[in-house]
Amino acid sequence: MNRTEFIIATAIVLFVAFCMGWFANWLVHRFVRVKSSDVGELERLAQELHEAEETRDQAITYLQQREAELTNQLSQTEAELSATMEGLREARYEAEHLRMHLERVAERTAE
Repeated sequence: MNRTEFIIATAIVLFVAFCMGWFANWLVHRFVRVKSSDVGELERLAQELHEAEETRDQAITYLQQREAELTNQLSQTEAELSATMEGLREARYEAEHLRMHLERVAERTAE
């Protein structure tokens, strides 16, 4: 093997090694690289997730406010009912007292 054949053989081996390296690099990037359409879809999904979380937070806040309002309204209604029942109890007692008084007066006038 003379000098020229050795240079050509070395060049061929180096070229084949270069081609194999380039192909391996292309293959790795082909499987690892994310397509731009996938990136766009991921950004869209992230935006939709963010909007859904905001909507959920707003719904939770609304429900908490509504629950507080209804609890307050229920407390007021229970207080009004209690006051009404107490007033009714007093009115019944007073009516019974007046009935008894009228019966005594009617008995005295009947005698």
